[in-house]
Amino acid sequence: MTEVREYVLKTPPGGVKKYDHDALCDLLEVADRSRVIFEQGVGREAIVRVYPSNPLMNMREVSLDDLTMDARGRVRLGTYYDGSPLTFRLFDPKTGNAQRGAVFGTTGAGKSRLAQAILVACKNSGIVVHLADLKKGQSVPEAAGQVATRVTTPYETILMLRGLVAEAERRMDAYAKLGRSGFVKDDPDPLVYGIVDEANRLLEKGALFRDEGAYLIKELGRTGRSVGVGIIILAQASHVDELGGSDTLRGMLKEGEVILLRWSSSMMQQLVSDGLLPRGESLQPIPKVVGRIQRIRRYNEVATDDDEDANSQGMLYHLTGPRQMSMARTFVVGSVAPTPGFDPKILDLYGPGAPPGEPIDLTAYVTDKELKALADSDDSDGSAGPARSAPPAAPEPSTAPTSVADRILAILPPEGMTAPDLMAALDADGHSNRPVRRGTLGTTVSALRKDGRLARPDGTNFIRPHL
Repeated sequence: MTEVREYVLKTPPGGVKKYDHDALCDLLEVADRSRVIFEQGVGREAIVRVYPSNPLMNMREVSLDDLTMDARGRVRLGTYYDGSPLTFRLFDPKTGNAQRGAVFGTTGAGKSRLAQAILVACKNSGIVVHLADLKKGQSVPEAAGQVATRVTTPYETILMLRGLVAEAERRMDAYAKLGRSGFVKDDPDPLVYGIVDEANRLLEKGALFRDEGAYLIKELGRTGRSVGVGIIILAQASHVDELGGSDTLRGMLKEGEVILLRWSSSMMQQLVSDGLLPRGESLQPIPKVVGRIQRIRRYNEVATDDDEDANSQGMLYHLTGPRQMSMARTFVVGSVAPTPGFDPKILDLYGPGAPPGEPIDLTAYVTDKELKALADSDDSDGSAGPARSAPPAAPEPSTAPTSVADRILAILPPEGMTAPDLMAALDADGHSNRPVRRGTLGTTVSALRKDGRLARPDGTNFIRPHL
């Protein structure tokens, strides 16, 4: 068979809400279930197509043109089964709104590669990104140095989210004084996104910062979009209990950009009950292995070597898109096989330039209560103190970009050093992609002097810089 067979069906009023895909394939005498695509049409029509092979199996590599925002604020992440573009909106130029996004899927379904595509698209489109990679930085390691802020622990994520909420509030105050009711991109503020990968580690039941994390994300979703501060989370589950237990949070996310990759067997009921799918609707499952023919093997018949190999990474449904019941797939992002270090293809997509924006000064959002809790633990018998309140360890320069103030305090000894020596030390501190100008150095040192003393993010002794 070399051509696509197409059947146009008349359906009952209201269309077909649920159907038996296996029974349909048996009726059409097609053993490979992935070759048969059912889609509800307009009115009382539905279309059934039978392809020679699954049309989503051979995807091309993603390009920078795909990952550059178009005039309508969208980037192209992949295609639907019929070749139509799969787009993801990062900005709505008609309303001036940033977006709220969520990506769900099981382990190995392709969330990390999709995250890389979104991060590259943001950098390529001049969007400032503050990223939390809660798999200790392993989910998207190539993003180090490619985003304005990168954190890898739950507490640092809370500080980052506090900073984003503070920025949204600052913009609201500033725009109100200007008489501006909406966001105008780059006039004067850039479009900003907070992206939390492996968000379930922050929001699941029992997580230390669950309540505040859900509150901060909810605040960004509720107030940030109208001032150009968006939020995107990627998680392994979609049930409300795994997202901070906040119905308000779920309600806001479902109005943004929601993508569902391969899911667990119990997730469909949750999607319907949470309101992401209309009641009565069902999605054709995304199998781990596409193209496998379920049949009884004869005596001594051996399966092929790749019979158990997962090959559906990147297959998805765009639940808030115009074709929520149609399967799509992302383009290939990076190398197909694992690489021994940073993936060179992903690094090529990011390119050599510095990322847009400045990092969030995490130390500015450590509360007095948290500093006191750490001090109390230091004065005790040496125990670590309350894990919920302890400030984060100082990030290593090579993995987590920090503010100029942080870099100075990490270098400057208690006895001080000269300005030329400090400039030379900053040039060699592992942040060569973020050079510090002499004017910035002078302004930062003046601010530190005005404070008199400033706690470092790792909670070590106060110091007084002298130049």
